[in-house]
Amino acid sequence: MQTNGASALIKSLEHEGVEVIFGLPGGAILPVYDPIIDSPVRHVLVRHEQGAGHMAEGYALATGRPGVAMVTSGPAATNIVTPLADAYMDSVPMVVITGQVPVPAIGTDAFQECDTTGITRSITKHNELVTRAEDIPLAIRQAFHIATTGRPGPVLVDIPKDIVDPRNPASAMDWYWPSDDEVVSSLPGYRPTLKGHPKKIREAAELMLAARRPVLYIGGGILKSRAAEALLELAELTGIPVVTTLMARGAFPDSHELCLGMPGMHGNYTAVTAMQQSDLLVALGSRFDDRVVGKLDGFAPDAKIIHVDVDPAELGKVRRPDVPIVGDCRLVIEELVKVLREQGVGTPGVGVDLTPWRSQISGWQERFPLTYEPSAPGELLKPQFVLEQLRDRSPEDTIVASGVGQHQMWTSQYWHFNHPYTWINSGGLGTMGFSVPAAIGAKVGQPDRTVWAVDGDGCFQMTAQELVTASIERIPVKIAIINNAYLGMVRQWQEMFYDERYSEVYLSPDVPDYVKWAEAMGCVAMRVESPEEAGPAIDKANEINDRPVVLEFRTDAAEKVFPMVPSGLSNDEIVVDPSQQERPR
Repeated sequence: MQTNGASALIKSLEHEGVEVIFGLPGGAILPVYDPIIDSPVRHVLVRHEQGAGHMAEGYALATGRPGVAMVTSGPAATNIVTPLADAYMDSVPMVVITGQVPVPAIGTDAFQECDTTGITRSITKHNELVTRAEDIPLAIRQAFHIATTGRPGPVLVDIPKDIVDPRNPASAMDWYWPSDDEVVSSLPGYRPTLKGHPKKIREAAELMLAARRPVLYIGGGILKSRAAEALLELAELTGIPVVTTLMARGAFPDSHELCLGMPGMHGNYTAVTAMQQSDLLVALGSRFDDRVVGKLDGFAPDAKIIHVDVDPAELGKVRRPDVPIVGDCRLVIEELVKVLREQGVGTPGVGVDLTPWRSQISGWQERFPLTYEPSAPGELLKPQFVLEQLRDRSPEDTIVASGVGQHQMWTSQYWHFNHPYTWINSGGLGTMGFSVPAAIGAKVGQPDRTVWAVDGDGCFQMTAQELVTASIERIPVKIAIINNAYLGMVRQWQEMFYDERYSEVYLSPDVPDYVKWAEAMGCVAMRVESPEEAGPAIDKANEINDRPVVLEFRTDAAEKVFPMVPSGLSNDEIVVDPSQQERPR
């Protein structure tokens, strides 16, 4: 069938099962926007290309399916660099299509030309400049295959204008759709290892059977491999306590008796200390991030390491494992459970009694729970109180997206995550402005779920314009702005480590007027200034499902996130809330 590059591109996306594209048209990509009119694929018109990328991320994180964004060349491509870097750091499956100047013009500094593949080479799992229309279907098939297999990640396909413009002879082609075998054979160097080595799995089981203070150290790879059920079976079979990193919140239920919560720089005391004092860390889909490890040579000094990851580059990158296992987390855990059951685990008298270890952990939980001082009458709201109210008054399976900073840490600490794929945040890159567009993407992917974005006032000002997109497209997300009039996390560091020399962190509490701004963007908006106003405002927001809602919470700028492991120090030097600092450890 005779066709053209633009129609082939959209038809390729349809064949990949794409339901929605987040994008913004422009000159170089313009021909591709014409066949969208006749396509069943939904297009969400964003107000900034960064928003398109973060929406695609939010969609992917909420659904498990790859997010798709499409923008034009030059500044549009550079605007989507931040979401690409964010998705690369957090292993988010995403396909980004960028326009490019015509093939003959490449390298001539043509209008809106940039070396998109060169710029994004280090922040994509794969990228490609397609120079022939007949190569488009295979390039798209390769992009989705690479983005979604092995360790997921973003893939960029750069499309010159002349090969998609129906008026240009270079765009003419015969339609075809490559088979699975063609895709695999066209990528001879790409063969992710999914099944773990049986010998290594047996070695891991032996270490687990001998450990007296083991911890399951769970990372985002558990969610990427859809391994939450397998993880629950492993934990309950062995009785080993579980820590869930920032990227793994929800992978294991917070309500479970074995769940210790989040470790790391702002993790809770019990999770951090259990890892430090463990004799075995079973790292599943986690990468020994610096925010979890702290000072490397002081991290978990007595622990042997079992490290399971689908990306062999992660094994030994930070901490040398005693038992490295390359493979998909779900498949490895399922095999590990089989081996443990064969060795009698789950029957009385088999394995080490972990009662003393569990008892020690219970003592830490009792002495060092998360805590804060409630507001006195007339004082500003405490952000922790706001998060508790949002948590308790929203459906249990609410999807929560956060920006980056203090509010991100408080949300991870105080929300109860009992379902996988309900926590969406920027972990590795720490991208301010992530929350609003990511929440919009999540709501598009899960339209029947309540979606809250918890944002700081600094973060909100970076991408708030995407609420215009949400209003026009009828995407009823809900936004909670934790307005403390500061860049809160930077302020906390300046107070604790720079002698309270507050340099360029103050943001006005009144400018902009968040209620008027939100209303101008088509949202329902309310301001909350006292504890008694919080509950009714949240209830009202949860009842509104025909447009976006923005709640501004005026909060205490002096409030800090505790616990905290100061940068460069060992996790043994964790700083707890001032009210707990005299308690024996």
